[in-house]
Amino acid sequence: MLLDLLSTVPKARTRFALAVLLAALASASSVALMGVSAWLISFAALAPPVLYLQPAAVGVRAFGISRGVFRYVERLVGHDVALRLQGALRVRVYATLSRTTLIGRRRGDLLTRIVADVTAVQDVVVRVWIPALSAAVVVVGASVAMALIDVPSALVLLGSAVLAGALLPWWTQRASLAADLAAVPTRGRLADRVRELALTATDLVAYGQQRAALSRADAVDEELRRVEERGAWVRGVAGGGQVVAAGVAVLAALWFGTGAVARGDLDPRLLAVLVLTPLALHEVLATFAQAAQTHTRARSALSRVEELLSEPPVGSGDAVPGDTSATGLALRDVTVGWPGGGPVVSGLSLSVAPGERVALVGPSGAGKTTVAATVMGLIPPLSGEVARGGRVGYLAQDAHIFATTVAENVRIGRRDATDDDIRLALARAGLGLDPARRVGEAGSTLSGGERRRLAIARLLVGPRDVVILDEPTEHLDRATADALIDDALREFADVPMLIITHDPDVIARCTRVVAVGVEPDTRLAGVG
Repeated sequence: MLLDLLSTVPKARTRFALAVLLAALASASSVALMGVSAWLISFAALAPPVLYLQPAAVGVRAFGISRGVFRYVERLVGHDVALRLQGALRVRVYATLSRTTLIGRRRGDLLTRIVADVTAVQDVVVRVWIPALSAAVVVVGASVAMALIDVPSALVLLGSAVLAGALLPWWTQRASLAADLAAVPTRGRLADRVRELALTATDLVAYGQQRAALSRADAVDEELRRVEERGAWVRGVAGGGQVVAAGVAVLAALWFGTGAVARGDLDPRLLAVLVLTPLALHEVLATFAQAAQTHTRARSALSRVEELLSEPPVGSGDAVPGDTSATGLALRDVTVGWPGGGPVVSGLSLSVAPGERVALVGPSGAGKTTVAATVMGLIPPLSGEVARGGRVGYLAQDAHIFATTVAENVRIGRRDATDDDIRLALARAGLGLDPARRVGEAGSTLSGGERRRLAIARLLVGPRDVVILDEPTEHLDRATADALIDDALREFADVPMLIITHDPDVIARCTRVVAVGVEPDTRLAGVG
């Protein structure tokens, strides 16, 4: 997936290569800083003229400054490319969701996939590939530089670097593989449990089931804790192994270096360079055990994202193409159902002309909302023909109000709506709210009637060829419901309206009634 994203996002490969180069320069500066500092301290101990120390002092300042500068720029470039790849992946996910039928998926888990799992591509870039590739360059460069001073010490340094930077991370990844693979889906299941508690808290308390629900959530949380504990234990062991590898490299450099100094084969001033440089190099490799676990978890998360991307589309673009030149709505011998499932409603025929108000009625679960989804173009009919205008306005039964301003909630109906358009839509919907007012989560600072009218304002902010109202008076008192229907029928007087409802007062005000999911002899009078 990463290679595919790098090839599709403009200039992503160039930015990625630049980030690796900057990371390598930052790490190399850190190693060089330690080496030059060691040489400067050793040389200064011999009390030479001060001018002899100036080049090394300048080198210490240069490497100290460049280490910070290179690291800062690398973080900017690396996160830039990671966020670009993440944005491209998120667009793919949303585009797939718009063409698929994932409504039945556990929503907490689905939210985790499209939010947290997508960000795993950032972890792969910033915490795995850039550090790994840049460290490989630095290890080779430092080993070659040390070989110019003392070959045996350089070979031990290279071996310890391979142990700390490759073998221990590989062992870490294998030892915690099951735990790391389980962590991501377990976190998704925990999100489901938390969402369930948040949505049903009042009912659970009312029926005395809160302890059982909390116990189910605690069980998943405990499972996640054990998974994280296993990963932390393995990471700790690997961290200890990396410290040992660094110590071996230091002791080997001390052993071989002192022998070379004693033989006269090595300048004494370079002994400190041999001994202290491995510390700086192994500091570059210190996060590799955690990076190995991050890589496993990121692969698990991205595989869950790939599952979403592989969902078969329900159609190409608009599953039921609209025609902006068409007037009204017509369903001719239509059978509807969600892709992958059986028919929900069969042989349905109805027509709604401009100015008509047709009530679609039937028992819960009879397929009324599935008919609406087909009319809107979200899913194709299993058979038959659907003809409609191109711009469909839909008032969902549970239309969500976002925790933002009134104006932004209205703009969901038309993104390019001006402030005047929004004020007009609010006035037509019978709302006197300030467009700049912020509403709470799910519209908690608004009354039920205000939330419904705000949702209607989304329909009024742009032109509509067909309007579908799904249980518009649900959970409203009679006076509020009557006022809302009065305003809706007035504002959409010339628009074909399909109203899904159980409300007999609303049914009585419709032109015709069409029933689904009932036997012919039990249909309401006037059914079309």
